Amino acid sequence: MDWKIELIFVPVTDVDRAKDFYVRIGFHADHDHRPSPDLRFVQLTPPGSACSIAIGEGLGLSMAPGTQDSIQVVVPDADAALAQLRDAGVEVDGIDDQEWGRFVRFSDPDGNTWTLQQLPSWS
Repeated sequence: MDWKIELIFVPVTDVDRAKDFYVRIGFHADHDHRPSPDLRFVQLTPPGSACSIAIGEGLGLSMAPGTQDSIQVVVPDADAALAQLRDAGVEVDGIDDQEWGRFVRFSDPDGNTWTLQQLPSWS
């Protein structure tokens, strides 16, 4: 039996601002639904990913906005990822070269942090 991670929740304070940010850096806006006045569900998917993120209102998340700091995304080229983020106006320090990969870290407008990893050629 396959077990697939397909959706990760990211807590945000302003859904529209967060949605605009993620679309600006290349995520696809899959869904934006408000089934009731107290519930809004927005699903966004990074390019080429089988796993999406969800943001919204009334989702019952126990995490406070800005505390999601454990999402790591594999990219084929850290330099290209860094350039794409900078072109989208995202503040990024640069590439952290390690023996086990090259890393780019950035934060969304709420402070949720992301790590992009280019795997080493020996992996």
